[in-house]
Amino acid sequence: MKLYVVGTGPGSVAHMSNRAVEVIEQADCIAGYTTYVDLIKELVEDKKIISTGMMKEVERVERAIDMALTGVSCALVSGGDPGIYAMAGLVFELCEQKNIKLFRTIPDQDFSGTEKYLELEVVPGIPALAAGAALVGAPLTHDFAAISLSDLLTEWKKIEKRLTCAAMADFVIVLYNPKSKKRDWQLKRAQKLILEHRDGATPVGIVTGAMRENQAVSFSRLDELDKAAVGMQTVLFIGSSASLRYMDFLFTPRGYAKKYTLQK
Repeated sequence: MKLYVVGTGPGSVAHMSNRAVEVIEQADCIAGYTTYVDLIKELVEDKKIISTGMMKEVERVERAIDMALTGVSCALVSGGDPGIYAMAGLVFELCEQKNIKLFRTIPDQDFSGTEKYLELEVVPGIPALAAGAALVGAPLTHDFAAISLSDLLTEWKKIEKRLTCAAMADFVIVLYNPKSKKRDWQLKRAQKLILEHRDGATPVGIVTGAMRENQAVSFSRLDELDKAAVGMQTVLFIGSSASLRYMDFLFTPRGYAKKYTLQK
């Protein structure tokens, strides 16, 4: 009774861990958001597939759990890392509600009867913030905060508080889900809140479709961020007061120059 929650990173096999590829190849069933399943189709062509569209997260996780409980090994795939704005948390939440016992390795004991149990493994993947940061340069070398602007599952009041606190604390700020067709005002509001505590010339890295066919990388300033072309596949990197543009890159010094003499 095995359930794997697998991070597929940006989506190509080249950017997946060996363990992720191994698990997907060995699993009898693959479950996931249709787009993420399509991105790894070369690995899953002969598998049983459970795929659903947007807003169907609970349904596909429940189906993956139910499949694993029947004894069919199932890999629930998530783009990026499964524990970062993805499916791993929902798996644990549903298993707790259903009173399903979870083990990293099934112990040598009798589970006969009605008790439900699963052997669960979470396989990490390259998250969008890491893929995007690599394309931008090195914006996350020092402390940073990641905040999603989607208020579908989190009330906007709480998101505003997090934006304000992160800006006040001078974190590099990574923004997920900055804009969609139905959510077109949140980014401008976030920009305004951050500008209350940060210079308008603060550099911003903009990455869409990191390490995918539609990849696009550009740069802007905080006071011009609302004019940038962004969407649901975009991750924004808003620099701290220490962040710098150098050539066509953005980086945040770790602080070595304050401790050591860096030779020119």
